[in-house]
Amino acid sequence: MTKVIYKIVEHDGGWAYRLGDVFSETFPTHSDALQAARIVAAEQQVGGEPEEISWQDASGKWHTEYSDGGDRPEAEVVDSDGDDQPSQRL
Repeated sequence: MTKVIYKIVEHDGGWAYRLGDVFSETFPTHSDALQAARIVAAEQQVGGEPEEISWQDASGKWHTEYSDGGDRPEAEVVDSDGDDQPSQRL
């Protein structure tokens, strides 16, 4: 199973959650970013309806594959707020 990790980080004068190299919008408080990340992580794990998915790879070739709607990744939020508290895995 795939696992995605959202990290709470300081960003652009506020706080954001980050997945890899991609940042969310900037939130005014750490708490707001943490709450948003928890919501996104929970939604990431909700299954959907079976459907065909089409996507283009880096070389421009199109692919089509079937998704049963239940193959959702495990999602985790890592909170390291810099206040000498250990990271929390939520």
